[in-house]
Amino acid sequence: MAADPAGTAQIRGALARLRRATGLPVAFGGLVEPGRHRMRISEFSGAATLALSGLAVTSGNGLGGKAVALARPYAVTDYSRSRRISHEYDAAVAEEGLRSVLAVPVVVRRRVRGVLYGALRTAQPLGDRTLNAAVGVARDVEQALVAGDEVRELLTAARPPQPGHGAEWERVREAHAALRALAPRIADPALRAELLDACGLLAPVDGPAAGEPGVALTPRELDVLACVAAGATNAATAERLGLRTETVKGYLRSAMRRLGAHTRGEAVATARRTGLLP
Repeated sequence: MAADPAGTAQIRGALARLRRATGLPVAFGGLVEPGRHRMRISEFSGAATLALSGLAVTSGNGLGGKAVALARPYAVTDYSRSRRISHEYDAAVAEEGLRSVLAVPVVVRRRVRGVLYGALRTAQPLGDRTLNAAVGVARDVEQALVAGDEVRELLTAARPPQPGHGAEWERVREAHAALRALAPRIADPALRAELLDACGLLAPVDGPAAGEPGVALTPRELDVLACVAAGATNAATAERLGLRTETVKGYLRSAMRRLGAHTRGEAVATARRTGLLP
């Protein structure tokens, strides 16, 4: 089984948010094991025992297994008495003292990647408002996992060859531009910083050429220039970065001024020569 520390961290971070959003005192969850029809409960917030720790929930079984199998959220008012689910895990649930429980699948690219649970120690209806709040937290996790997947895919596609002007190096430049365009969409500041650090790995590490003065660009100027370097027009750059075309032109003019360039092509060439772009 391949470990997914980034996915586990997203599940762990979501539990406190789920408790705040729903008011439920207990939250737990875990990831679906790759290549297997089961998820394993690994993360907890507000639990009183270790009864559920490491529990492997088979697809279709219990509340969480039903959420995995059907890729839909479900809730029960009294877990041990519910006729809507099977009861393979009643002993562990009872040991933790849980009664009303909801389970929300985390679905990425039509595949269930994990499950978030919230629970009460009393038997009472959870209501649509509570379930919708839990679904909202799951959607945030899904977006973070999608962004992480895109980053990994781009980095895999962008393993730098020796610097040059061939097709492989152009793919690196396209990936660099795509990564920089993706970064502002990531809400998690730690993940965004990690992505920008990865962007830096794709740029040359030798620094400015001999006799070339160091130049600093703002993050947005560099975003725009990276798109231009990949062949994007101002309009395409604006769409990719979520900016107005006039704003893109302003950033590009500023970057050209800082680089002492008179044309877009000269700006890109200088940025590459000084190590700002791959």
